[in-house]
Amino acid sequence: MQGKFILVIGPSGSGKGTLIGHIRPLFPSLVYPKSCTTRAMRAGEKNGEHYYYLTLEDFKARIARGEFLEWAEYGGNYYGTLNSEVMPSLAEGKFALKELEVQGVRQIREKLPKEQLAVVFINAGTWADMEARIRARAPMPEAELQKRQSRYEDEMSYMQQADFVIENPFGRLEDAKKEFEATVRKLVSYTA
Repeated sequence: MQGKFILVIGPSGSGKGTLIGHIRPLFPSLVYPKSCTTRAMRAGEKNGEHYYYLTLEDFKARIARGEFLEWAEYGGNYYGTLNSEVMPSLAEGKFALKELEVQGVRQIREKLPKEQLAVVFINAGTWADMEARIRARAPMPEAELQKRQSRYEDEMSYMQQADFVIENPFGRLEDAKKEFEATVRKLVSYTA
């Protein structure tokens, strides 16, 4: 039996990380693939714990060898998910869950059969709602905010193609947690 790769997408600030953090202890058998990145390690991060930190040369060599299931470049840094982080688990019938950008989901959809994928979209509302959430988290230059708005519009255009949509408007986090948990439970039990 093949496993399933649950892809969690949604605009920046939609609550993807919070929702995934909520379900992690509830679904210990889920595999949470780590990403590779070329960005510098931040204080408190460890290689192999948060990310696999690669040099730009190593990352590009891995692209050339076809080692990535998906990859993208954001803000001058590369990010990607190695085949080796996902495919062995799926072959063993396990379920993997990962937060991704729409660009990565598009690449994965070209490589894996639909039966092995479930796309869960986290919708937190309008751009005005998202902008308020983003500004509340940390100060941000206007140019970066403009980039995020463009990405928001691209991500929102993908919502109709998602298999599940979790509504997470401001003030409804507990409802969103319950809905996300129920969705993951349905996916894991439905195909198990």
